[in-house]
Amino acid sequence: MASLFIATLFLVLYSHVPSDSNSKIHHDNEMMLLQPSQVFPAVNQACGATQLPDLCKSSLSKVPANAGPQDMIRAAMGLSSEGAKRGRVLSKDLLAASSENANITAAAKNCVEFMDYSTELVAKSRTASLEGRIKDVKAWMSAALAYAYDCASDLRYVNTSQKVSAVIRHMDSVTNFTSNALSMVDALDTYGNNMALWRPPKTERQSSNPTSNSQHRIADYSTNFEGNHERIFDTAMLPNMTVSKEKGAVSSIQAAVNSAPDYSAQKFVIRIRAGVYEEIVRVPRSKTNLVFVGEGMDRTVIKGSRYVPSLPGAVTIYDSAIVGVNGDGFVARDLTIENTYSGPKTHQAVALRVDSDLSAFYNCAFLSHQDTLYTHTLRQFYQNCTIEGTHDFIFGNAAAVLEGSTIRVRPRQLKSKYGEKDPLTAQGRTDPAQSTGFVFRGCSVDGTEEYMKDFKANPSVHMVFLGRPWKMYSRTVFMTSYLGQLIRPEGWMPWNGSFALDTLFYGEFRNYGPGAKMNGRVPWCSQVSDKSVGMYSVENFIQGDQWIPATQ
Repeated sequence: MASLFIATLFLVLYSHVPSDSNSKIHHDNEMMLLQPSQVFPAVNQACGATQLPDLCKSSLSKVPANAGPQDMIRAAMGLSSEGAKRGRVLSKDLLAASSENANITAAAKNCVEFMDYSTELVAKSRTASLEGRIKDVKAWMSAALAYAYDCASDLRYVNTSQKVSAVIRHMDSVTNFTSNALSMVDALDTYGNNMALWRPPKTERQSSNPTSNSQHRIADYSTNFEGNHERIFDTAMLPNMTVSKEKGAVSSIQAAVNSAPDYSAQKFVIRIRAGVYEEIVRVPRSKTNLVFVGEGMDRTVIKGSRYVPSLPGAVTIYDSAIVGVNGDGFVARDLTIENTYSGPKTHQAVALRVDSDLSAFYNCAFLSHQDTLYTHTLRQFYQNCTIEGTHDFIFGNAAAVLEGSTIRVRPRQLKSKYGEKDPLTAQGRTDPAQSTGFVFRGCSVDGTEEYMKDFKANPSVHMVFLGRPWKMYSRTVFMTSYLGQLIRPEGWMPWNGSFALDTLFYGEFRNYGPGAKMNGRVPWCSQVSDKSVGMYSVENFIQGDQWIPATQ
């Protein structure tokens, strides 16, 4: 009954939902789509949890009066799912009609892929237990929202026709419906089954504000914070396939990936012998539980040169990665991934891009200049890794924990001695209900030897910041980490004027080193309290206790 309602209502809703030019959620100018004669109290209560309550009430006005919270959430998810399916069709049509425009082709190709992923993630969310797997559902719906938003964002850069504009409008609608569904999931997780208590999602700064809604439950995480997790690998892990530069052996990593079974529930281990492998590697969604095992961070190296825009071929940031991972449960250890692009102009040049849920990286190095590590979506864990770059070189909208890792700033490619402003991170959370953000635990932040030589010669012109807000609800936390002298006293850098300064969350907890002093910090960053720091533990932030042991 609910699925029939969703399918019937879908065509009306998606042909009339308003959209603004920035794909931002509507507040003051929302339009009632159906003007329902009656909205049941349950719908009013459930929609009170969303940022678009009028849109929510209109879209769910035909939900039965006795619908419970889970029924309401699944109905909202259904609208998101139908929108993603239609979005894929529209993107394929745009792709077929734009073969002579390389830029539109690249963006539309990404949209087709993103809508496939979004449809899959919402489908998993609708069938999962909202009681036993609520954190999983939040992670999946957060990613589904990111894919809809990113599709619209990619198309905006190439919007030269009404056909492109039409797809953008549709993707904005998918974004809005997915946001509503995710907000309800967040409310269920925060307030429980009593929909009368549901409220819109709050950021950490709102939750700690004494003027916030008194019914909002603020958990005490003070007993949940632990130190670094030293994890020991099974060094006897037997490979299913070996890649080697030796004569007669499988010499291509991609060939080994292609040979792995699809949707495997067991690990498929690819041993990559020492050597330099110059290739672009893609791990598709179907290659689950794949493991790359190198022979040392400095001995097994995957490298290539790829950047944005790379015309005439047209490469998006998403496609610029040397290694791109989409299969869930991916693990890599003891290797280096490097984007060697070093052209005369600064361009985004991703070394590793990750869209793999429950993925882990141990003793790996990721090297490039701008945009080195693209933690795009879902839950990720990095331990004892090295990340080097110049600008925004850890970015994306995943829920990522980096533990015991080394973050190093490189000199800019041009005129490095003359100075620069370099933020380390650019986290891209677009919605307060998304369970995404970056957490750095027990890491070390410094410069390469070459960078520090320039810095010490003229420190006033070399300005390094912990991060800047790429999107409205950007969230990044540094805790118990060493911050070197290159970090500016302000700590954090604005993106553009006052954008996101009231909605972001930038936190610090017990860091040390010359760059860790809190006096001089910008007023819009926060000191994380002992009571709340545990929410950024591996266990709480990415549910690592439930899956990280399986990656070892």
